[in-house]
Amino acid sequence: MKTAISALALATALFAGAASAADLPSHKAPPPYIPPPPIMTWTGFYAGLNLGGGFYASNSSNQGWGWNNGGNNSGGVVGGGQIGYNFQVTPMFVVGAETDFQGTSIGSGGNNNNLGWLFGFGGGGGSARINWFGTVRGRVGITLLSPQLLVYGTGGFAYGEVQRNGWWNQNSTVQTGWTAGGGAEWMFFPNWSAKVEYLYTQISGGNQNAFFNPGIGLNNVNNRTRFHTIRAGINYHFNFGSPAPVLAKY
Repeated sequence: MKTAISALALATALFAGAASAADLPSHKAPPPYIPPPPIMTWTGFYAGLNLGGGFYASNSSNQGWGWNNGGNNSGGVVGGGQIGYNFQVTPMFVVGAETDFQGTSIGSGGNNNNLGWLFGFGGGGGSARINWFGTVRGRVGITLLSPQLLVYGTGGFAYGEVQRNGWWNQNSTVQTGWTAGGGAEWMFFPNWSAKVEYLYTQISGGNQNAFFNPGIGLNNVNNRTRFHTIRAGINYHFNFGSPAPVLAKY
């Protein structure tokens, strides 16, 4: 009898110990921490290249003795590079600044519609062309439809070398003025974006003698060069000191 009672007590003790062991907390290692992906952002420096075309506006007025050079509206190729900086103020609002420099073949033959052609003065025959131009602009945009699509307006300072060739001279000068336009930019891959941009530009001579323009040179306030450009480009975004932007998933 004592043996049976002892065996029963031992079995009870073993069962209670097993039950207590089952109630002890697990000592497995916690799962590794996986940080969330970086947030898509336009903030940072960027640089890139562009290529497109341009043409004179119909009211461009590189003049000789006050007559317009109507008809000089032929187009040409435009290409160059740009650098800039964006700052994303809110998820939908982006501001920035950009400077670019372009080589061009925009130019055309003059239409001999005034006496300037006889002496090679600025407004008559010969040819007119824009050898190069550059801009320094601000940009203001919103992310439209998705965080990767930035639609923006832009405007600022413009400068460029304008050249007119006549019989007796080859006038060339750097004119200055303004530019304005807009575009759209798409972040198609982390750190890479593509854009399409339109600009209207007006530059003129720096001589402010508006009432006496003999047409001998282009550096006169009456000599205004107006032209349109449309360009496609690609940018690399450096994002110094911050994670690379990622594409949002929908």
